[in-house]
Amino acid sequence: MAIMGIQALVNMINILILLAVIAGIVILQVYLSKKDSKWPGLILPVIMLIFSLVVVVGMVAFEGVNTFSQSEYIDGEWVVVFEETHREPISGAVGAAVYIFLIMNIPTAVLLAIYASYRGKQSKQRALEKMSIQDLE
Repeated sequence: MAIMGIQALVNMINILILLAVIAGIVILQVYLSKKDSKWPGLILPVIMLIFSLVVVVGMVAFEGVNTFSQSEYIDGEWVVVFEETHREPISGAVGAAVYIFLIMNIPTAVLLAIYASYRGKQSKQRALEKMSIQDLE
């Protein structure tokens, strides 16, 4: 009974750590998006896009590879007596790869939405400043 309570506490701490990391990433994205240059705000979305591409390429590269080997214990050591490797068609992996790519890019879309929101506010603010300066002339 006490072990279940400890496990629940560990799970809750893990969730809190995950939420803190997500909040930190969002705060960092807001900070980078508010910069005068447009490039810092694109750093985190590009990192997430690259990460999703690495996951999808890794998944496709190892999808459908099946290795079967049979070993026997001969003269005090294990010897492989039969090994077979075959690769299944990649057609089934394509749909899974697209699905995983879309799921993995949800954080990218959220970060880009934050970026677009703050960049839009900045462009409106610059336009208003420009109009007020023209009005003064």
